[in-house]
Order: sequence, then structure tokens, then C-alpha cells
Amino acid sequence: MNRLPVAALPAILAGFMIAHAPVASAHEPAPQAAQSASAARSAPQAEVLAVLQGYRASLSALDAPAAARFFWPDSQVFEQGGVEGDFARYLEHHLGPELLVFSAFEMIDPVVRVVVAGDTAYATETYRFRIAFKDAARAPVERQGVATSVLERRNGEWRILSYHSSSRAPRTAH
Repeated sequence: MNRLPVAALPAILAGFMIAHAPVASAHEPAPQAAQSASAARSAPQAEVLAVLQGYRASLSALDAPAAARFFWPDSQVFEQGGVEGDFARYLEHHLGPELLVFSAFEMIDPVVRVVVAGDTAYATETYRFRIAFKDAARAPVERQGVATSVLERRNGEWRILSYHSSSRAPRTAH
């Protein structure tokens, strides 16, 4: 039996789910805004949003083991045009070493769009982030970021199956 690679899921799901499923969006600048937005979401959309919020919170806490809990073991991570492998590998060779040299990782103004179709969900995120380093000689870094996630519900639990993120320096106003 031929199987599609996990990498093909975002494009396939985007077309299907946008055409066939209700959408929930959340801009999360303040807790009260997130709470009022959650009333308009379905339970599965709120559960998916909680996974993505939890992942961002674990990054902000510089907590690599907590971050791993939001990904399935057979997940795939893509970042900045590269294939990172499953989350355990990504954590081992990329994200984990980065978190060790950060003194702060602040996620700013995330805007999340979630679409759920059965046991699969698709999410897009835009955000800014600011990183400070333990080595005071290194200047802080600020970036604009985007992410696309495919989540799967297994035995009632949502986790990330495919995650693709990229970032760039913020553009200056003209």
C-alpha cells in the first residue's frame, strides 16, 4: 500500500479542511480576550488550541521535557527550510541546545487559526518572539514567526504530528 509522507499532510489538509470545516481563530494578547474567544470555539478546537498554547508556554519556560509532551513520537518537524526529523531528534540536536543558552524566550502576540476535521486538526500561527541569552555579550534577538501544525487525536488526546515553522527579522516601517 502506498502511503503519503507526513510532509504532504499540511497542503492536503489545508485544502480539504478549509473547504469543509468550521474555523476558530484566536488572538491571544490578554487572558480575557482568549477566554471570550474560547466561548465561540468547539471543544475540539479549544483542545487543539490548548496544545499549541502549552507548547509555546513550554518554550517560554525553557522547558524542553515539557515541550516534548505536545508531540507524537512519530512526529515530523520542519524549520527554516530544513527537515529536523521527529521531535525527539529535533530536541536533541537543535532545540534542546538552543534552550540551554537562552535566559528568556518570550512569545509575543500569537494569532492562531484552528480547523478541526474529525481526529485531525490543522493550525496556522503568526507571532513575534524575543530571545535573550545567558551570555550577556550576545545581543537579544527578535523575530516574526509563522508556524503550521497538523495535530492528530489518538485515544482522546491531541498532539502535534507535523510542525513547520520559520522566522525572519521584523521589517521596519517605511
